[in-house]
Amino acid sequence: MRQAITSERVVVGDELRPAAVIFEDERIVDVARPDEVDRSIRVHDVGTAVVMAGLVDTHVHVNEPGRTEWEGFVTATRAALAGGVTTLVDMPLNCIPVTVDASALATKLAACDGELAADVGFWGGVIPGNAGELEGMAQAGVLGCKAFMIDSGIDEFPRSNEQDLRTAMTRLHSLGLPLLVHAELELEAEVQEPDPRKYLGYLQSRPAAWEDAAIALLIELCRETRCHVHIVHLSSAGSVPQLRAARAEGLPITVETCAHYLCFSAEQIPDGATHFKCAPPIREQANRERLWAALDEGVIDFVVTDHSPCTPHLKKPELGDFHDAWGGIASLQLGLSSVWSHAEPRGVKLPALSNWLSAAPAHFAGLSDRKGQLARGRDADIVVWDPDASKTLGADDLHFRHKVSPYIGQPLRGQVLQTWLRGLCVYQGGEFVTSPTGKSLLGRGPAR
Repeated sequence: MRQAITSERVVVGDELRPAAVIFEDERIVDVARPDEVDRSIRVHDVGTAVVMAGLVDTHVHVNEPGRTEWEGFVTATRAALAGGVTTLVDMPLNCIPVTVDASALATKLAACDGELAADVGFWGGVIPGNAGELEGMAQAGVLGCKAFMIDSGIDEFPRSNEQDLRTAMTRLHSLGLPLLVHAELELEAEVQEPDPRKYLGYLQSRPAAWEDAAIALLIELCRETRCHVHIVHLSSAGSVPQLRAARAEGLPITVETCAHYLCFSAEQIPDGATHFKCAPPIREQANRERLWAALDEGVIDFVVTDHSPCTPHLKKPELGDFHDAWGGIASLQLGLSSVWSHAEPRGVKLPALSNWLSAAPAHFAGLSDRKGQLARGRDADIVVWDPDASKTLGADDLHFRHKVSPYIGQPLRGQVLQTWLRGLCVYQGGEFVTSPTGKSLLGRGPAR
């Protein structure tokens, strides 16, 4: 049956205007004025609530199979819908086996069969010696591949050196796929703070210079191989000038940052609060403001959560040791409200927010023909939300597996009222209203 969602505030491209999003089955068939809707169509009028394309989060660690006790597809995709995320892309670690060949991808696809509440795509992995596996993963449907230039935190996914990256980038360029990179080079670091409970010591142990050096090397390799390089979770604003110059040169480089780098600063992290630990680290307030400026300028393309949960004991809460605790922030359902809470006071408009959280990440992942915008032919993935609603986040509000997050206790603006996945209302009024209907989103093979 043909349906329409109407509102006084609909994000259509770079405009916010009254509109009717008309859809039939799974796809949008038109975006029209509300008075143009045929009376035979079932209309859902949401008044002045904001209607946007469903969010696309391209940096999520689901961890299933193998470490499902950290997070799994059932809990992760339900949490996604509660936050207005209709599409996520799963990282190749920290699952077992890590997704570094087509066989491991097949294992992951089997594990998520019948469990997905949201649509899910998959990144493959680059590790030393697996360049011969990249084409097989491309044929099997990964959307790109990720490498680490530093210890990943798990033995199964070792770091790649310069030659490993060069080899992989040459292959990926021929396959038409991007290389995503955790960009830190382990150089010297002077740790002056001896107390492991002090966040400053951890911050000193992973200085911004590590990111800046890694990004400089990646720019050189991008220039040499012409492979699309994507910098994941940029935290060092010191790299913005070299990234700006590389993009002005026409190099195929894209950049993401994370909600936690935009929402928190090192100065506000209490002693022993290891739930704030991530890598690269959350840096100082001045650095945070420069990241916001780079996002506004367009040097940073979009914002993701880098949802990287673990079991609570791995955060070492009883010790509060920043050096020993697992590094990762759980935040999958909180991207919209956390970013908006800090964007709105800075004068950010809703179309820009939608671009950062939906359109731009969909384009990067090669999904823009289906996801990320309210436009004819796209999937009817829609989030309806109230940008003026505010509340202090409680642990019971979270739907991911473990209720551990630095956002707990934080005042957040923006409440998701409805989430629609491919034309079906799947979350409404704080409740999940359907059984899992998500799909695996596989790429089209080489040279997509």
